Amino acid sequence: MAAVAANASDLVYAISPSVTDDELNDLFTTAWLDHRPGSFQPILQRSLAYVCAYHTGQLVGFVNIAWDGGVHGFILDTTVHVQWQRRGIGQQLLLQAQQVAREHHLEWLHVDYEPHLDTFYHSCGFRPTMAGLLDLR
Repeated sequence: MAAVAANASDLVYAISPSVTDDELNDLFTTAWLDHRPGSFQPILQRSLAYVCAYHTGQLVGFVNIAWDGGVHGFILDTTVHVQWQRRGIGQQLLLQAQQVAREHHLEWLHVDYEPHLDTFYHSCGFRPTMAGLLDLR
């Protein structure tokens, strides 16, 4: 792949646009080593909303906002195309997700992440909390 020369100011962000499984699988394949292509549509249909970042029509960023139907939202699958990382796109996706959550009167926005992402999520306003996790595999 050729390096992307454009900058983040050339991006367009959209809330819950029509996005295909092919677009999402292509994006996730660049960013997640263990990604296995599948259908995102059942997940997106149950989401509160999701935010997509586009450059000249190509999907380069995504974040999903799941929710409990009440006051809790959950950030899932924050993903930026590998060639677009470290340009503030992930932060912008999360800022837009926070705004969507506020517009839907959510009181809490949760996110789980690995330790190496602590600085990133802290820069987006999240603070560490105690949580539990059970691996059901």
